Amino acid sequence: MKNPFITDQSYKGINFAPKPLPKGEYENCEFDTCSFSKSDISNIVFMECVFTDCDLSNVNLKNTTFKETEFKGCKLLGIRFDHCNDFMLSFNFYNCTLNLSSFYKLKLKNTIFQNCKMISVDFSKTQLTEAKFESCDLENAIFENSNLEKTDFSTAINYTLDPEKNSIHKARFSKEGVLGLLTKYKIHIE
Repeated sequence: MKNPFITDQSYKGINFAPKPLPKGEYENCEFDTCSFSKSDISNIVFMECVFTDCDLSNVNLKNTTFKETEFKGCKLLGIRFDHCNDFMLSFNFYNCTLNLSSFYKLKLKNTIFQNCKMISVDFSKTQLTEAKFESCDLENAIFENSNLEKTDFSTAINYTLDPEKNSIHKARFSKEGVLGLLTKYKIHIE
């Protein structure tokens, strides 16, 4: 049986933990102050959807599709975005908390992370070409064998990354932030 196609719907204040969101393809739908915490939204397609002030912490994203989806003010703790369907994967994050989440090996060209808290997020082997980390806290975020070409870190804080283990050609950093590129050398700068 084919999953239903749902378009132009709004969902407000619904707790999807006890009764999960039905499987289907959701296009141009809005989810406002909904809770998906620890629920299963695997094998669901979200196209041009917006999640505002939602809690998606520890949600199961196995084979979930996100195309041109936005997350605004959402709590997204411990999410394995690397379990998503990566075909045409595209999303942006505004004022979100993404601590302990993983984007391992994903292709996230031009992705916007704006004013997000991203403590201990795994970006290992991630393609972040031309991504923007605007006013993001990247404390203990992992960047290893990542493509960070033309990525904008100019207003990000607390990041550390090894320029020898990542591609950083034409990436943008602030003068203060460039210290995060020297951490591995254990030098003292005064």
